[in-house]
Parts: sequence; structure tokens; C-alpha cells
Amino acid sequence: MVGEKKISSGFIYFFGAFGGILFGYDIGVMTGALPFLEHDWNLQNNAGVIGWITSAVMFGAIFGGALAGQLSDRLGRRKMILISALIFVVGSILSGIVPHNGQYYLIIVRILLGLAVGAASALVPAYMSEMAPARLRGRLSGINQTMIVSGMLLSYIVDYLLKGLPETLAWRLMLSLAAIPALILFIGVLKLPESPRFLIKNNKLDEARKVLSYIRAKKEEIDAEITQIQETAKEEKKANQKASWGTLLSSKYRYLVIAGVGVAAFQQFQGANAIFYYIPLIVEKATGHAASSALMWPIIQGVILVLGSLVFLLIADKFNRRTLLTVGGTIMGLSFILPAILNSIIPNASPMMIVVFLSIYVALYSFTWAPLTWVIVGEIFPLAIRGRASGLASSFNWIGSFLVGLLFPIMTASMSQEAVFAIFGVICLLGVLFIRMRVPETRGHTLEEIEKIGEAGKIKKLREKGTKVDL
Repeated sequence: MVGEKKISSGFIYFFGAFGGILFGYDIGVMTGALPFLEHDWNLQNNAGVIGWITSAVMFGAIFGGALAGQLSDRLGRRKMILISALIFVVGSILSGIVPHNGQYYLIIVRILLGLAVGAASALVPAYMSEMAPARLRGRLSGINQTMIVSGMLLSYIVDYLLKGLPETLAWRLMLSLAAIPALILFIGVLKLPESPRFLIKNNKLDEARKVLSYIRAKKEEIDAEITQIQETAKEEKKANQKASWGTLLSSKYRYLVIAGVGVAAFQQFQGANAIFYYIPLIVEKATGHAASSALMWPIIQGVILVLGSLVFLLIADKFNRRTLLTVGGTIMGLSFILPAILNSIIPNASPMMIVVFLSIYVALYSFTWAPLTWVIVGEIFPLAIRGRASGLASSFNWIGSFLVGLLFPIMTASMSQEAVFAIFGVICLLGVLFIRMRVPETRGHTLEEIEKIGEAGKIKKLREKGTKVDL
């Protein structure tokens, strides 16, 4: 195709991953906006409304991810990312012009935004994994996590820079400025090609070959990949014809489904998002100083998250998944439980003690449970159930995120922060127990080997019950 302008692979990978930054920005921006909004609308004693405003995005995301996954198979990854970017733009602007004391209006708008956040969480990893060469695919979960936490850090910095404005203008600008990265994403994605996997599945071989020519160096490599995608598509079609939701609970797959969905659920019920959404209010309650003056703490947490995601890229394939999750979960649990113990022994201890322990929690979470959850979800489900099982794991993850965001202010209104975090600490330790008892090691194993590990787990359970097993 002489004279046709090629799209650089760098451009494709940058804007393919940019949705992760936007996803992180919209998750994090309410952290700084909430103290101003709470004071502006006199919501200090209305924990339920605060919880709903904060968690409405996660509620929308529960449905956004599942909906985007279904529609992207019909319309294509690129078109769905464009639609999500438009929803981001409209939702961000509407959030900034909400009527005074329009709590329900804001909740509905943020549920709309959540549809786009959930869509981004499903579409970005799918698009990137389908565009990247096989040698880079293993790092994608970690890179996507880096993009998300970078977006969160960006939102914390914007919140900090705007904190000197009058409170009404401050929180409205914080929320509406999310439209700028959304617009950048939309413009960038207009030039992105469609995923070759989607094109081949829809019998557009010439277009797929053209797209692969942008990101693969040799003709032989392109031909081999097209053949591989065609074979995989046939296998997936067969698998989907045989599989149903009931298949997930069949004896053949139950062991691995419980493991993958359980890890995704525990990641959120451990309470990480209580810190990310409410850290200024946590500092306010601990010190008595206004939450609007504590906006440096989200930036500190954001920096820890970004550094941790980079550490994960270095160590991801050097340690077993179970080892990292066990060490991370144990220290996370102790970081939540120790402040309650120390507070009962030393009543006059510094109120900032809990914030220091929360920072230790974030550091361990950032390179263990945060990225590894999605690595395991990507590895553990056999082909026959992968689509449905991954969607179920994602839904449980968002349900956990929604419930933590909703219930944390309600819980801290009726008991001490130390007690609330101690409860999350116990959940962290239960998560470690779950990893040791129910989750097989997936590092270094092919998908076929992992499926056999699931079979072995089933056989072991039968033997423990005294059932005779013929091998």
C-alpha cells in the first residue's frame, strides 16, 4: 500500500492504554473533591449520602464491564472505547454543573460515569492484549495497573492544586476537569485501528493484515499470527457453544472458578478503597484538622501506588504468585490490626499512627494484591469458561469495591476508625488463608497445566472425603 501513512506502534500502545489513566482519574478524583462537597452541602452527618456519592461509580462499573464485554464482541473494541470516552466527557461535565444540594442527581450522574469506568476496566486490557506481540503480553497486567494508579495520582495532584479555590468552585472543577483526559482519549482513539482479533473473527482478513503490519516487523510473523488467531477463534467458538453459566459450577471447573473469583472478591473486601476514597477524611478524624487541608496524603498514597506497580514489573516473574499474595496479605492484615491493639495499650498514642500503618498497607498492596489479582484471573480459567468466569470475577470485584465505598463512612460513624480497619485486617488474613487452601500456583504453568491442577484439586477433595478415585 504505497503512500499510505502507517500508524506507529508507540501511538497504538499509548492510546490503547490511555483508558487506564482515565479509569484511575475518575476513581481517584472524588478523594479530594469530597471534603469540599461535604462542607458545601452540609453532609457531615449524612454518612449514607456520602457513601452513595463516593461509591456510585463502582455501582455503575458492575454493569459497565459486563455490558462493554458483550457489545465489544459485536461492535469492536475501538468503537466501544470511543463510546466510553464520550460517556466520560459528558458525565464529567454533568458532575461539575450539578444543582446545589442535588445529591440524587449527582449519584445518578456518577452511576453513568461508572458505566464508562467499568467499560474501560474490561476494554483496555482486552484491546492491549490483542494488539501486543506475545513476548510483551505477560507484562500487560502490570502496565495496565501502572496506568490506573498513574491516573489516580494525577487526580490527587489536580485536587491538591485546586484546593485554594472557593469550596463550591473547587469540587466542581475537580470533577469536571476529568473531561479533558477523556477528550484526549477520544481524539487519540479516532486514529487507532481496530483489534486484528476482532477483524479476523468478523472475516475482515485484509484489514487485520494491514493492522498487524503496523505492529509486527515481518510478513512471516503476520501470517503466523493470523493463522493462530483463526485457530483460537474456532476453539473459542466450540467452547462457547458447549459452555453455560452452569458449567462454572460443574465438578470439572468449580475448583478453579472458586479460586479465581475468590481472589478477585478478597482484593476489594480487604478495604484498600476505603483508604483511596477517604484518606483526607481519615486524617481529619484522626487529627481534628480539616480534611481539605490534608490533600497531600492522597498524593503520598498515589506515589506509593505508582512506585509499587513499577516494583511489580521487576519482580512479577521472579516469585510465585501465592508467595507474594501470602506475604502481602499478612503484612496488610497486621497493618490494619496493630493500630487497634496499640491504641488500646497506649491511649495517648499519636493520632497519625494509623495513617503511617495505612501507608505500609498501601505499599504492600501496590505490588502484591493490586496487580496479581488480575494476573491470576487472566491465567487460572480454562478456555471453555474463560469469558464467563472472567466476567464473574470482575463483577465480584466491583461489588466489593462498591460495598467498601458505601459502608466505610457508615461504619466509621458508629465505631472508631481503628476498629473498622481491624475488621478489614481480619478479612486480609482470611484472604491469606484462602490463598493457601484454595488457590493453585499459576506461575510458569501453561493454561492446559493449570486446568489439570484444577482436576487434581478436585481429586484431592474427593480423597479427603474418603471417595474412591480411579486414575
